[in-house]
Amino acid sequence: MDDVRRRLAEERSTTLARLASLTADHDAVVAASLDTNADDEHDPEGATIAFERSQIGALARQVRHHLAEVDDAIERVDAGTYGVCERCGAPIGTDRLDALPAARFCIRCAAAG
Repeated sequence: MDDVRRRLAEERSTTLARLASLTADHDAVVAASLDTNADDEHDPEGATIAFERSQIGALARQVRHHLAEVDDAIERVDAGTYGVCERCGAPIGTDRLDALPAARFCIRCAAAG
């Protein structure tokens, strides 16, 4: 389990760095918007800035969700339930955990939705 814990810690660190980068990007877009006309509807740059802000916000939400999933996986490691499907109780395959270290479900349950 030490390898799993190390891998999840690395995933968490990478995710936090990505979130910091997105936050900096968002702050830069907001700062740039202060220098433009605030009327997004009539200012051609305003629509672009609003779109960029929206895109960065959506990416940041995805990254925050992934971070929560990684944190939950670390808790499952501590609880001794990591690698066990939360739906059927079967082991989650090694290949699946290699691809998605925070996976909660085996491939069969994940496919079933």
